[in-house]
Amino acid sequence: MRTADFDYFLPPDLIAQKPLTSRDQCRLLVLNRLSGTTDHRRFDELPRILRPGDLLVLNDSRVIPARLFGQKPSGGHVEVLLTRRCQPDSWLALTHPGLRVGQCVHFSDGLEATVEGIEADGQRTLRFNRTSANLDAAIHHIGVMPIPPYVKNPLERPEDYQTVYAREDGSIAAPTAGLHFSEDLLAELTRHGIEQTFLTLHVGVGTFRPVKTDDVAHHQMHAEWFRLTPAVADKINQAKAEGRRIVAVGTTVVRTLETAIDAMGKVIPSEDETSLFIVPGYAFRVVDALITNFHLPKSTLVMLVAAFAGRERLLAAYEEAVAHRYRFYSFGDAMLIE
Repeated sequence: MRTADFDYFLPPDLIAQKPLTSRDQCRLLVLNRLSGTTDHRRFDELPRILRPGDLLVLNDSRVIPARLFGQKPSGGHVEVLLTRRCQPDSWLALTHPGLRVGQCVHFSDGLEATVEGIEADGQRTLRFNRTSANLDAAIHHIGVMPIPPYVKNPLERPEDYQTVYAREDGSIAAPTAGLHFSEDLLAELTRHGIEQTFLTLHVGVGTFRPVKTDDVAHHQMHAEWFRLTPAVADKINQAKAEGRRIVAVGTTVVRTLETAIDAMGKVIPSEDETSLFIVPGYAFRVVDALITNFHLPKSTLVMLVAAFAGRERLLAAYEEAVAHRYRFYSFGDAMLIE
């Protein structure tokens, strides 16, 4: 498969620049992946669209203020994007400009970091002069919420880039399919007999790094940490045994569930990393339906969704969404594929 096979035309004015005032008022394109038929609905209609007994699986990871601004001892400015924790006192990070091993960066409040290594992909290993909770507190005090580069203006309310159920600090980007859920909508889903459960995957560079190879098979996914508890695994396995649908909220949930499964088809409790790269031809073993956003052309995310819906049907649905002027990307509208 060629990366170009996952391209599509998107007018720039359809890239959503800010969230809606009411999260659950976005539009919802429902795609039947067997027939290819579509229906145009609203996200707050979800309790009447899903089936009683469906199990929603959501990612409760919380975005951290991962952008840090510092200075070299010479006075030059450095921008740091923390991407993945390695040790209690060290992180992998993208830095601009690139830094040499041994270079030091000074941040405000006395926080400092030294470059201890450079990965093959250019990420730097930064060791800080604080550790564990003290380091976390410093990052939350001086850091800035990272937002996607296609969002041109700072957010008025940083919490708009968090799901209402975000609990576990660690992501550098939001699991955006969950941004459409409000507390009221989650409660209404429960009243309609639609159960909810939560896992954690900390979104890192693996989710959003662009595919730069012409051949999809040559792209390497970066590993991302996830946790799926025994209680959650039991809920999912029970739902599957009873013939109820597993509805994944977002691609991060899909990758976690499709990683944490054994040879017998059972979801297993796990605390591990996943670098699973899902492309058309993949045989899904856990997920029965998917709630997702509209993703960037030629991205690993659009490839995963194409694997679930079928490439031709997905691209036709995207073309229809453009024609109906849906809003795209992180703060845009949503899809339900079932």
